[in-house]
Order: sequence, then structure tokens, then C-alpha cells
Amino acid sequence: MHGSGSAWGDQPHLADVEAVSRIDVVPTILETVCQVTGMGFAAIARVTEERWIACSVRDTINFGLKPGGELKLETTICHEIRQAGEPVIISNVPADPVYGTHHTPALYGFRSYISFPIYLPDGAFFGTLCAIDPEPRDLGKPEIHGIFRMFATLIGVTLDQAKRLADSEAELVAQREAAELREQFIAVMGHDLRNPLAAIQAGINLLEKQPPPERAAMLLRQMRSSGDRIASLIADVLDLARGRLGGGMALKRKPVFIDAIVRQVVAELASTHSEHMISAECSTSLAIDCDPDRLAQLLSNLLGNALTHGASSEPVRVLCDAKNGHFTLSVTNGGEKIPDQAMAGLFRPFVRGKAAADREGLGLGLYIASEIAAAHEGELTVVSTSEETCFCFSMPLR
Repeated sequence: MHGSGSAWGDQPHLADVEAVSRIDVVPTILETVCQVTGMGFAAIARVTEERWIACSVRDTINFGLKPGGELKLETTICHEIRQAGEPVIISNVPADPVYGTHHTPALYGFRSYISFPIYLPDGAFFGTLCAIDPEPRDLGKPEIHGIFRMFATLIGVTLDQAKRLADSEAELVAQREAAELREQFIAVMGHDLRNPLAAIQAGINLLEKQPPPERAAMLLRQMRSSGDRIASLIADVLDLARGRLGGGMALKRKPVFIDAIVRQVVAELASTHSEHMISAECSTSLAIDCDPDRLAQLLSNLLGNALTHGASSEPVRVLCDAKNGHFTLSVTNGGEKIPDQAMAGLFRPFVRGKAAADREGLGLGLYIASEIAAAHEGELTVVSTSEETCFCFSMPLR
């Protein structure tokens, strides 16, 4: 006697299996069900419009179904219980006027069956508490029905309470993270805006004294640079807000040739980091469907990070390629390995490595790069060894 079990697939149903498994009293419920009925198999099943999935199982008859196992919905009686909302009780299949010729008992080889619907407190149907056995069992006793009804109600209420508790805990964690983010934002923003603002104010004071034209022109260039720095900081904060509050970054995708983007970004960074050597190679001639401005921003952030933290004695390598249905863009630098304790928070906002601790910047570069990667349905990964560190962006080709 075996069920046609298969592994669950969709994540929401996996969450249902885990939710039931976390209810401590469930094994006792299934054991009690088997004891009072004399049946050898009992289960709590998640039943939807499309699937029947075992969330918890007690099996002493080798039915062959384990938690997470799945039966074809249309082969089960639970499918009919979901539609009708009423329990089904069969003491002896051959003698039952309704289910004597039903396809399910013949398919799974049982002669007795009992199943009660499980509803959540808001009236939503979750699944069933059911039991089967290859032998006839006397299931007509009112006390058996009362036990099943009580246990089904208990399971529904407990699942609802567990979800409410999980939601409350998640909200508490989110509030704590938001508070920490606000504190980091205020501290870092105050520090990083102070210098460019001070430079602009100093420039204004000097210009008010009507310096010579050459001196005035130099002051204006410095003030413009400081203004650009402030604009860049504000842009980073807006990107942070979009990523955290707006459900991700909006893209303006179009087919573009990546080589031109790579050359432009490399040239910009090379002009301000003359002490570093940067090599770039693009091995694809395909037009890649992406947001070119965002992709340039991603590369600029990765390249800037490599130039800041990498060893100046070794070149920074930029490589891009398109094959096997994916586009990849990587930036590799030599230097020390990223510490293990730093890896977990590498793509979090306001995180700055020790090499950049005293430099301007909100510590948003890698976070924004990872958000750009996610917006392109891709991912940003990092591998760091004692010889080199490589950040790699990969996304599916459209």
C-alpha cells in the first residue's frame, strides 16, 4: 500500500509544511487519532485548488508518504471535502453507498477512511486531518467525530496564532533594522556632508572678498566639485530609499552594446586613480537588454570599490561575456582576503571597509550595485581569497 508521493515544489507550500512541523502537539494528535480509530495512517494535509501535500504524517502501515510528499489532487477525497466543506467518514468502503465504487479507495487500497476539514479562524480553508487503513474500522462513534472536530479546530487556531506571532516578530525585526538604519544614516550623512558643505561655505566667504579672477575661477571649480559630491550623496540616498521602500529600482531597459559602457566607466575611474592599472576585456558583441545607466553605475561602484580596497601594485581586471543564456560582468582586484566576518554584511547599506573608514562615502556602493543586479533579475556575488577578490554580476539574457 503506497502513496504516489513526490517532493513539494512551490515555496508557499514548503512554508505550510514547516508551519505544521513547528506545532509541538501535532505528533500527539496523529498518534491519538490512530489509537481511537485503530487506523494505521494519519496525516495533516495542505489542500489547495491545485495540490494535496502532506504536512505531518504517522504511518504504521507502510503507506509510503512522508511530510512534504504529494498526491495528485484529483485522486483524493480531500479534494471533494475542500469543495463541500463537510467531513467524509467511511467505515467499510465496499458497504458504503456513496464511496463503494469511488476511484480513490481502489487506487490507494484502503477500506476505511475519515477526514475532517481544517479551517483557519478567518474562515479560510487550510486542509484536512485524515486517516486511512486497509481494514474496515468502526468510525461511526460520535466521540470519534468529536475528537476529529476538536483536533481540526485546534490545528487551525494554532496555525493562525503561529502566523500572527511570526508576523509580529518580523515586524519587530523590521522596526529594529529601520531604527538602526536611521541612526547609521544620520551619523554617516552628517559626517560626509560636513566636508563638501564646509568647502562651499569657505568658497563663498572668499569670493565675497573679490579675489583675483584666477583665484575666483579655482574657488568656483572647487565649489562645483563639492556640489557634485553632495548631489552624488543625495542620489545614493534616493537609491537606498527606492530599494528599501519602493520595491526595487525602476529600469529603462533597451538593447545596448556593453563594450562602450565598460570603456567609458573605466576611462572615468582611471583618470582619478592614476596610481592603479585597469585592464578591461569584453568578449561579447551581442546587444544586451539592460538599463545602460544603471549598469554603468553598477560597474562604477564595483570598480571604485576595487580601486579603494585592492592592492595598487596589481591591476584591476574588468571582464564581460555572454554565453549559456547569461550575461556576466566581473571586477577582480588583488590584495588581502575580505575577512569572513565582513562577508555577511558586504551588501548591506552603510557598511564601509577599514581601508575606506576615513574616506568620504555613505558605504552604499555595494548595496546599490546589488539592488541594480536584482532589478535586472540577476545577482551579485563575491569570491575572496588571499590572492584576489572578484565581484561578479550575472543576469539572464532576454
